[in-house]
Amino acid sequence: MINIWIASIADFIFGDPYSFPHPVRFIGSYINIFEKMVKKMCKSDTALKLAGILLTISTVFLSYVIVWGIIRLAFYLGQGVGYFISILIMYTCLAGRCLDKEGTKIMAALESKDVKRARKLLSYIVGRDTDNLDESEIARAVIETVAENTSDGIIAPLFYMFLGGAPLAMAYKAINTLDSMVGYKNDKYMYFGWASARLDDIANYIPARLSALFMIIGSFLLGMDYMNSYRIVLRDGRNHISPNSGYPEAAAAGALGIRLGGGNYYFGKIVAKPTIGDKLKTLETGNIKQMAMLMYGSQCTALAIFSIVHYFLKGI
Repeated sequence: MINIWIASIADFIFGDPYSFPHPVRFIGSYINIFEKMVKKMCKSDTALKLAGILLTISTVFLSYVIVWGIIRLAFYLGQGVGYFISILIMYTCLAGRCLDKEGTKIMAALESKDVKRARKLLSYIVGRDTDNLDESEIARAVIETVAENTSDGIIAPLFYMFLGGAPLAMAYKAINTLDSMVGYKNDKYMYFGWASARLDDIANYIPARLSALFMIIGSFLLGMDYMNSYRIVLRDGRNHISPNSGYPEAAAAGALGIRLGGGNYYFGKIVAKPTIGDKLKTLETGNIKQMAMLMYGSQCTALAIFSIVHYFLKGI
C-alpha cells in the first residue's frame, strides 16, 4: 500500500517526463505492428473481429505477464530493487500531473489571448476538431478531458493497483491504450476494435462511478458545490455516448456549476451529444484551474478510501 502512495507522490512531483521511455509507448507499438500484420490477412468483417479479439487478449495478457516477470526478477535481485521497480511502474500508470500541466499550458495561452496556440495545444489531448473553437469552447474541452481522465488516468489505475499491484494496473493501461487506438465506432475499426471498446467499457464501469463519488467528496473538501455535484451525477450521469464518461463529467459540471457536453466536430462532421449540468455560472478560463484542484482532491480522496478499505480487508 505504501508503494502506491509513493508512486502517487512521484507523479504529483514529476509527472511524465517527455524523454522517459513510457511503457504505454511499447504497448502502442505492439498494437500498431499487430494491426498492420493482420489487416493484410483479414478479408472479412468476421475475420477482423476475431483478429481484434486476439489483439485485445494478447495485449492485456502480455502487459500483465511482462510486468509481473520484471517485478519478480527485480525482487530476486534484492528487495529494495523490487520495491523500486514496482513503484516506478505504478508511477507510469498515473497521469494526474501530466493532465494538470497540459491544462495549465492551455489556460496560460487563453489568458494571454493566444487562442491559436490554445487550439493547437488542445489538439494534443482531445480527439475533436479544434480549429474553430472559441475561448469558452476550448475551456469546456479541457474540463471535459480532465474530468474524464480523472477516472481513466488516476482513479481507475489506483483501483487496479490496490486490487492487483503494478501488473494489474499495467493491464488496465493496456486496455485503455487499446480503446484509444482502435476502439472507434467508424468504418475502419467497427469490427477490429469491437473487443477493445467493449473491454474498456467493462474495465471502467466501477472506476467511473467511484470517480464521480470521489469528486463529490472532493468538492465538499474543497468548498465547491458538492450537493449540486451529487444532483447532477444522478440526473445527467448517463448523458453521454459512453456508458462511463458521463459520470465524472457530471460530477465536475455540478461541482463547478457549469454546463458541459453538447455537440462537437470530429473530422469535419458535427456529432451531437447531450448536455451535462446546468449553466449556473458562465464557463470561463479559470474553471480549468478549478478542475485541476478537483482532480487532485478526488485523487487524495481515492487514496484515503482505498487505503482504509485495503487495511480492513487485509485484516479479514
